Amino acid sequence: MSARFEELDWQPTDLGEISLRRRRDPSSGADVYEVKLDDDFLMSSLFTEGEVALARLGLAAVPGHELDVVVGGLGLGWTAEAASQDPRVRSLLVVEALEAVIGWHERGLVPAGARLVQDTRCRLVHGDFFALAENPQSFDPDSAHRRFHAVLLDIDHSPRHVLRPGNAALYEPAGLRRLARHLHPGGVFALWSDDPPDERFLSALDEVFEGAEAHTVRFDNPVVGGTSANTVYTARTPQP
Repeated sequence: MSARFEELDWQPTDLGEISLRRRRDPSSGADVYEVKLDDDFLMSSLFTEGEVALARLGLAAVPGHELDVVVGGLGLGWTAEAASQDPRVRSLLVVEALEAVIGWHERGLVPAGARLVQDTRCRLVHGDFFALAENPQSFDPDSAHRRFHAVLLDIDHSPRHVLRPGNAALYEPAGLRRLARHLHPGGVFALWSDDPPDERFLSALDEVFEGAEAHTVRFDNPVVGGTSANTVYTARTPQP
């Protein structure tokens, strides 16, 4: 049995001090993994439904087989692992800005770490997703002009609540057009958000993509004693 509470890692980063903690949930006895950035809680393994739904809803909207997928934001690995469970996925490129987070997976400090690191389809890439989205080359540093069938993004809290001011440009039509260049025709962009559906952001998606939808993902929240909800947006690039 693990300790009641343990800080598994702490490191300074450009965004602030990031820490990985593991605690034992008193009601279930299960280990709960939590990530903090300074005093802000970024994520918890208590609530993974939204991250998993991002992969499932995003990939469900993609036709065909032999899919090449980008995940923006590694975190605790729930989105990447859920994507890897789709048998159509041929390759999975996970872009993470913080080397510390990649290190947690490579060192096996988080439950999904070993499974992702050992999956030969999966590559963990240290990089700035937003800078790569702006770049006309590729998300893949080893393959210029490579395009993908899906981009699944979970980094900011929402299009209106971003971790860094520079990230906000991606969620405007011009930024979405630059991101769309990395997708095949008919490819899907999917985004996780902690806020309710945002009509302004849906309008921005409609300017660039087709079939934009906001999916509400509800889940039990034992902390507040009720249910909570995330939003997953999906949209497709136009077919020729």
